[in-house]
Amino acid sequence: MENRTARLTLLIDPKKKAVFERLCANEDVTPSQKIRQFIREYVEDNLGPDWRNEVFGDEDKTG
Repeated sequence: MENRTARLTLLIDPKKKAVFERLCANEDVTPSQKIRQFIREYVEDNLGPDWRNEVFGDEDKTG
């Protein structure tokens, strides 16, 4: 399972950022939470529902 974090920096048009932040607020999620959701869905769409096994291998499955 995930045990560390990494920073992802991106550049975006300020108007799109403002709209995105407003939409996230409407869903009561932070922009970071929404981006993490997008990434999880993208990875699963491309690697399948068992992608965690492929990415994280046989790491501790108890936590």
